[in-house]
Amino acid sequence: MLKATSLTALSAIAPVSFLKASERRVDLPDNPSELCFTTAVDMATLLRTKKISSREVMQSHLKQIAKVNPKVNAFITMVPEDQLMAQALAADESIAKGKVMGPMHGMPIGVKDLADTKGIKTTYGSPIWKDNIPAQDFLIVEREKNAGAIIIGKTNVPELGMGSQTFNPLFGPTFNPYDLTKTCGGSTGGGAVALACGMTPLADGSDMGGSLRNPGSFCNVVGLRPSPGRMPLASPKLPSLGLSVQGPMARTVSDCAFLLSVQAGYDSRSPISLKDSPEQFSQPLDRNIKGVKVAFIKDMGLPWEKEVKEAVDAQRTVFESLGCIVEENEPDMTDANECFVNLRHWQYEAQYGDMFEANKDKMNDYLKWHIAEGRKLTGPYLSRVEAKRAALFRRMQLFLEKYEFLIMPVSQVLPFDVHTPYPTEIAGVKMLTYLDWMRSAYYISVIGNPALSVPCAFSKSGLPIGIQIVGRHNADLSVLQMGYAFEQATNIGKRRPTESLR
Repeated sequence: MLKATSLTALSAIAPVSFLKASERRVDLPDNPSELCFTTAVDMATLLRTKKISSREVMQSHLKQIAKVNPKVNAFITMVPEDQLMAQALAADESIAKGKVMGPMHGMPIGVKDLADTKGIKTTYGSPIWKDNIPAQDFLIVEREKNAGAIIIGKTNVPELGMGSQTFNPLFGPTFNPYDLTKTCGGSTGGGAVALACGMTPLADGSDMGGSLRNPGSFCNVVGLRPSPGRMPLASPKLPSLGLSVQGPMARTVSDCAFLLSVQAGYDSRSPISLKDSPEQFSQPLDRNIKGVKVAFIKDMGLPWEKEVKEAVDAQRTVFESLGCIVEENEPDMTDANECFVNLRHWQYEAQYGDMFEANKDKMNDYLKWHIAEGRKLTGPYLSRVEAKRAALFRRMQLFLEKYEFLIMPVSQVLPFDVHTPYPTEIAGVKMLTYLDWMRSAYYISVIGNPALSVPCAFSKSGLPIGIQIVGRHNADLSVLQMGYAFEQATNIGKRRPTESLR
């Protein structure tokens, strides 16, 4: 059930670079119902050229949310309609006076319920914070608002973002719009479903073990895990660890880059913040990729559902048709699992350990496990884990000197039953913890290279399958360019959910 919250005024406006509307010609969709599926880049142009108003955009999305959200449970806290329409009116009045707040002027956005939003309930899917209303925005939200976006509501997450299956004791599960009996993935599951169903043109999210990529794969949308520091985290307890990142999710690669151009940028509060300009992501993604060397993994030592692996392997011909040089090869991922799992224990213990005694009755078993294991870690052991991680990083970078991209499935399985917490077996191999089935995503997380999830196929039963494009160190733009080329060659992302869910 949707719960109303209050919303304060937008924060001060900061200058943001974006494509000029005069450089692009965009026409209104013939059918008004198609407005909710207009790309974010086109919607921004329509708004800035006054071919459509922010109020029309907001009304269209609110109507879509009222129609679809009760079936999928993607939005779990909505800003009251009167406040949203007042903000949309203010955006229209501003643009009538020639004042554009930024590239997202007057556009709605769904914000993940792990990101603090000033004046809007933020629960992290946990009973501990069920009534939490933050006093300030996370930096990612501040930047989106400074770019002119209107926060339409909060999207559902697993409890504290743990796991890639979106359910929690406060709001229940979010359902996959391509099959309501299946999970949408996670932890940015609510955002992925909201996008797939046309309830928002853009959604933000975060990713430690695959949380922008797995739901993208499961819901036929695009999710980018940016390089650590691309979207700076202003106040983490382990500021240089880089396991957790925040970033964009959208229906197209261009829209994903558009949102990243707003989110990215240097911030002095993060020691790993990247200083190169976010303007690079606001430019067209066309690139000649003829002759680019691409590596397709063999199996990376992991078990796979046959249909997933075969669907991704079949995409080799797409890259070859684009002129790429495609070879089967993969980096040595020795120690990746040990490094990720133990650094995750360490991070969760650091984040929640101090509040364990007072709140352990409200903590789920996943978090209790992480805290217990985190407290077993010693200084010498952690130093050796970091040394192994450093060696793993060097092996990956040497591998990507030979190849510009590594290609592999996002997930090892198809979307599974929504009432199953996590897969316990893949191809006859037992999964011992709630994390084990996510290795194809978190092996990349622990190294820190940018990785993009792009729709590539559907299973025989009609479930989405995503391909993962991994790029060189800090080469987020090249990953988006390759993803764009692949997307244009395949158009799989244009396939929508059933009529009742779009």
